[in-house]
Amino acid sequence: MLPAETIETFQRDGAVLLRGAISAEWVARMRAAIDRDIAEHGPFCHGYTLENGRKFNGNMRVWENDPDFHDYCFNSPLPGLAAELMGAKRITLFYDQLFVKEEGSDHPTRWHNDQPYWPVRGRQVMSFWLALDEVTADSGRLEFVAGSHDWERWFQPEPFAPGGADYERGENYEDIPDIEAHRDDYRLISWDMQPGDVIAFHAMAVHGAGGNHRLDRRRRGYTVRYCGEDATYFGGPGPNAGLRNPSLNTGDDLASDQYPVVWPG
Repeated sequence: MLPAETIETFQRDGAVLLRGAISAEWVARMRAAIDRDIAEHGPFCHGYTLENGRKFNGNMRVWENDPDFHDYCFNSPLPGLAAELMGAKRITLFYDQLFVKEEGSDHPTRWHNDQPYWPVRGRQVMSFWLALDEVTADSGRLEFVAGSHDWERWFQPEPFAPGGADYERGENYEDIPDIEAHRDDYRLISWDMQPGDVIAFHAMAVHGAGGNHRLDRRRRGYTVRYCGEDATYFGGPGPNAGLRNPSLNTGDDLASDQYPVVWPG
C-alpha cells in the first residue's frame, strides 16, 4: 500500500519518485535482459549512433519476446502500484520500452508528453521508469514540468533521433513551447536515482532528459506503460505506427492480446 501522500503527489504533480520500489533481484534480471536485447534486438528497435560515435539503444514491446521482461511487466509490483496511483479497478499493459544511453551519449531527450505518441485516450494512462544505474544530472536525469499533466494540451510528436522520420500531424495538436529557454517559468522537478528506484508519471506529464555526459557510466532505463479501465483505443492520426493494434477501432476497450489485463491477476 502506498502512503496517501505519495498518491496525492502523483495526482498533483503528475510524477513521483518511488525509492527502492524494485528489488535487487529484479534489477539484475532486467540488466541481463537489456544486454540480450542490445545483442539481438527485436522488430521495434529505435537505436542510433551519435556524431561522436556513442550509442543510444532503444526498443519497445520487448515483453512480447523475452520471458524476463514479460515476467516483470506482469508480476513485479508495478501493476498493483498503477492501480493505487490511478485509482483503477483494472490494469492493462500498454507496452514497455528501453532507453539506454551509453557512456558519452550526450544527445538530450527533447521536452514532450507521451500520450500524443500513443493510440490511446483516457486519463488512466501512466508509466514507470526504472533506473538500472545510478542516475544524476550529468548522466541523463529525467525532468518533469510539475502539474503539466493537467494542462489538457496535446503536443505534436517529433522525432527523438537525429534525422528521424516526422510524425503525422495530430488533430488539434500544438507545437510544444521552448521550455528549455524559459526554465524559470515552470516548476521543474527531478531526482537523482539509484538502481531499483522508479519514477511513476502520468502520460500527459511534460518531461525531458539530458544527455549522458559520463564516460564511466551507462544510463539504462526501462519503462512500462499501464492503463486503467477508462482508457480506450484511438485509431486517428499522430501516434507511433508500431504501437497500433489492427484488431481495434477508435473507442474500443483496450483489453486484447496486444494490451493484456495484468491486474487483478
